Amino acid sequence: MRAADVIVRSLKAHGIKRVYCVPGESYLALLDALHGSGIEIIVCRHEGGAGFMACAEAKLTGKPAVFMVSRGPGATNASIAVHMADQDALPVILLVGQVAREERTRGVFQEVDYREFFGSMSKGVFEVNDGNKLHELMPRGLRLAAEGVPGPVIFSLPEDMLNDDVAEHEPVVFPLASLSHAPRDIARIQAIIDRADRPVLVAGARLRGAAGAAALARFAGAQRMPIAVSWKNQDVFDNASPLYAGHLGFGVPAALKQVLADADLIIAVGTRLGDVASLGYSFPETPSPRQTLIHIYPDGKPIGHVFRTDFGLVADPAAVLADLAQEARVVSSGREAWIGKVNGAVKKLQAFTPVEAEDGIDFGIVTKALEKFAPKDCIITTDAGNSSTWFHRHWLASPQNTLLGGIVGAMGLGVPAAVAASIEQPQRVPICFVGDGGMLMTGQELATALAYGAAPKIVISDNGIYGTIRTHQEREYPGRVSGTNLSNPDFAAWARSFGISAFTIEKGSDVDGTVSAFLATNGAAVLHVKSSRVALSANGRLPG
Repeated sequence: MRAADVIVRSLKAHGIKRVYCVPGESYLALLDALHGSGIEIIVCRHEGGAGFMACAEAKLTGKPAVFMVSRGPGATNASIAVHMADQDALPVILLVGQVAREERTRGVFQEVDYREFFGSMSKGVFEVNDGNKLHELMPRGLRLAAEGVPGPVIFSLPEDMLNDDVAEHEPVVFPLASLSHAPRDIARIQAIIDRADRPVLVAGARLRGAAGAAALARFAGAQRMPIAVSWKNQDVFDNASPLYAGHLGFGVPAALKQVLADADLIIAVGTRLGDVASLGYSFPETPSPRQTLIHIYPDGKPIGHVFRTDFGLVADPAAVLADLAQEARVVSSGREAWIGKVNGAVKKLQAFTPVEAEDGIDFGIVTKALEKFAPKDCIITTDAGNSSTWFHRHWLASPQNTLLGGIVGAMGLGVPAAVAASIEQPQRVPICFVGDGGMLMTGQELATALAYGAAPKIVISDNGIYGTIRTHQEREYPGRVSGTNLSNPDFAAWARSFGISAFTIEKGSDVDGTVSAFLATNGAAVLHVKSSRVALSANGRLPG
């Protein structure tokens, strides 16, 4: 059999249902092997879009997702998604068609050394020069992507190797190693909790999914502990709960920071506790936190790496919380007062008051209307920038939702993520929040949505600027606008040119009526919001 057939059989054995790609002549044999295999090929319009779709599927399912690109330009276009998979800890497999083996190291057309190019942003890069090695390397790579802290793995596949005549073997699947903890670990953590008057748990991405969210909810109720969620992980805990302690992302208002600073115990669970989750290394402070710090994560590398950690535990975060939730605790009146103080600050921030601006509608008004009319189990995808700030601050998300946002902060994720979400879970409604900048980076994937019957609902905030950069520009160089203005098309007309239903909201529009009609549309739809640049974000304004 061909080496290309070994790859396909291994993917099937690992439960891969589809692959995302932009086709290229450097992996034609692999495309041929996929023909009639039962694995669906989702043909995308840009390699970045294909990679973002794989990232979104991996985040949605928690399982490895695969995308394929051609050599050179295809691979370099794909690197944005590899970077996201690395920073968001997603099990993503990239298959790259490489130049023929006899041409390697000659600097031929579109040749790239992928070990060097992807080495610093991946868990592993395998260049397969012998097709007989695929029987071993495929399961190794797929396991590597999913084990411990997930991340991207790249296979560089010389185009002539894909046609190697190789021995036939039954596909192999390497099981993941199990993580465990001991009763003494639970006892030690519980003893620390019992001594604390003002604890806060910071919940991260390794608690995503039904099991993690359920364990977190049980723990919070049993231990009576405020729960803060890390950047882009609002869906792991009910934002309407009196135990909700807010979203630790960019732009956290000073009022919430001041309240959280009074904590005497931080339990970081399922988060690497990087710069964003720690509010710029201030909660906790580095190198020596003012609070007692417990860090629970399935990999030891980040534990104690930046902060002095009083107790670190390499374990399954959901399993640890499940054990800690076995019995309800009797807590002091002081603890209850702490819970009220934290959640009181959060509720003040969740309250929405629209901004009256002459240059367009406050995008928060549209966001709140979407919250009111959207299905309770909708999937939310967010692009980078200010368009998502109203969701993070004012939408009361819960584990019924799934939030697909990039911790990496890359523009262009929103639309491909919504397309992939609709393909993977067609029974749910994906709603994408994207700015005018992000829309024209990967918005052409609307064509992919139509080709595969996907039904994303795309909400575009069109204020004619790169808003986040303008915010920094106005702070650093007030009144000196340079390089941040945009010239945009009529996004509604553009969407209709794809054959997609489109709606427009501007100042004075019937927001509730238009949002209701938009969400009720059968199939993909675009909502073009002519938003204010003065009311730039949920956390700040630009000068009028």
